[in-house]
Amino acid sequence: MTATYTFDVFCSLDGYGSFNSSGDWGGYWGKQGPGFLDHRLASYSEEQRMVLGANTFREFVRMLGPSTEEYEMGDPLSTRMRTMPTTVVSTTLEGPLDWQNATLVSGDAVDVVARLKEESEVPLRSHGSLSMNWALMAAGLVDRVQVTLFPVITGQTGTDPILRGAADFDLELLESRTLDGSIQELIYRPTLHVRRR
Repeated sequence: MTATYTFDVFCSLDGYGSFNSSGDWGGYWGKQGPGFLDHRLASYSEEQRMVLGANTFREFVRMLGPSTEEYEMGDPLSTRMRTMPTTVVSTTLEGPLDWQNATLVSGDAVDVVARLKEESEVPLRSHGSLSMNWALMAAGLVDRVQVTLFPVITGQTGTDPILRGAADFDLELLESRTLDGSIQELIYRPTLHVRRR
């Protein structure tokens, strides 16, 4: 049996995963509340392995800081993400990584994740890592796409469209929930769209 792989991503209503530095948005666009934070912590508290591409890994290190054995942040979600088992897939990074419980694997993400799905005894989850996850979706390796939709439009400051560059997919809605009265979490099963002739 293969491990389940979840592509987990945040976005604005207009589909952007982040905003540029000239915007005045806070983290999570300043919309996170206790329901969202508690739900995310519960999702990440389950036993699983994080899979990150090089760019997202660099961003995580920038946001969360350098590693120490006694790493502890005031935010329990960031602490959990920082300390959970992580595989970083990259052809550009060199080890050792300054990230507790991280393993650097060089190679093509499709090959690496296909092997991880076969070998892992726990579910796999990737947050962000857009281009890597587009390739994994096209290869049929993504079992669930978890989109957290924040109640903002970032038409002027939005960067990193979460799905521009991906192939075409049909989506089967598996779960949906509203957090803090305005944040939507949507979980889909993706299937590569086949055009009819």
